[in-house]
Amino acid sequence: MRHVYEGKTKSVYELDDGNYLLRFKDDATGADGVFDPGANAVGLTIEGMGKACLRMTDYFFRLLRNAGVRTHYVGADVENAEMTVLPAKEIGKGLEVVCRFRATGGFMRRYGLYATEGQPLDALVEFTLKDDARGDPLITQDALAELGILGRDEYDEIKRMARQICVLIKDDLARKGLELYDIKVEFGRAGQNAEVMLIDEISAGNMRVYKDGKMVEPLELMRLTLIN
Repeated sequence: MRHVYEGKTKSVYELDDGNYLLRFKDDATGADGVFDPGANAVGLTIEGMGKACLRMTDYFFRLLRNAGVRTHYVGADVENAEMTVLPAKEIGKGLEVVCRFRATGGFMRRYGLYATEGQPLDALVEFTLKDDARGDPLITQDALAELGILGRDEYDEIKRMARQICVLIKDDLARKGLELYDIKVEFGRAGQNAEVMLIDEISAGNMRVYKDGKMVEPLELMRLTLIN
């Protein structure tokens, strides 16, 4: 296989059959040693994080596949912290979607004049560009269209898919006594028809989850998620 990209939390390789292999690291985003799923830089290393992230990602991708959601997932080797995926093209230079069920984090930093911490939100969807230098800025539907990054119909499709995906994840966590505050997912184009689909990972590093009013730490969240 050929090494093609080194990310903050994963290494990416091209396989001989044309698929890609994602190798998960023990690194997590945050600052000053504190975990923050909304951060755009590695802030700490947690032993066992890579394998735990993949175990959780594998669990949710299987759940979504059973629900008929399009994803790039092919299979996973949890013991080696590796996932095989379809080759996918980023939208622009990377487009992420945040779905919010309660006001916290970046939402409060922007809208704290109007919102209160923990305020319920109705699966509110925000689009952001992957751009570390500019702090992963929010972008509107009009701006995406004007810049030729995403068509208006595709925007509506991704928004619909994001809400479906994130509500499925929220409901699954709720059955385990956990409350999803917000989650970040990524979309790309894959397959013969370059269909929009969910890519990357679904793990504790991309979401804030609370239990009994306190945020659950990443490894504990992964353990609780995989309880039947």
